[in-house]
Amino acid sequence: MRAALKLARQAAARGEVPVGAVVVKDGAVIGRGRNRVEARQDASQHAEMLALRQAARRLRSWRLEGCDLYVTLEPCAMCAGAAVWSRIRRIVFAAADAKAGACGSVLSVAGHPQLNHRPVLVSGVLAAESRQILQMFFRDLRERRSQKKNSPT
Repeated sequence: MRAALKLARQAAARGEVPVGAVVVKDGAVIGRGRNRVEARQDASQHAEMLALRQAARRLRSWRLEGCDLYVTLEPCAMCAGAAVWSRIRRIVFAAADAKAGACGSVLSVAGHPQLNHRPVLVSGVLAAESRQILQMFFRDLRERRSQKKNSPT
């Protein structure tokens, strides 16, 4: 999770929502991602998607069996779905997402009983640190928008 938090900080420094993700197999990181939605103007550029893609390239297989996904914020429906379809063994996330989380907070995509694969879900790992990064990012964003709005043109 520490590697994912480092990636989240990098995303924040680049003006992206601070989410980082890593895919781990046999104790080694095989995929990394940080949000790049704004930079690439592509809604699919979530940290989890990028980490899953990199892991699949490294393994030369879309099946990521025996791999674990660590992410700083509860995955959304798109990312949880991608993790399910790629056969991720376990999703470990830090902070829950009460607005878009799909691992139990808003939806239960990753744990839906009708799906043929359900990863193990672990939540709350380094959650306070992840929440702090997110809160600071959004506080700073609101301040910048307020200053821009109130500055003379």
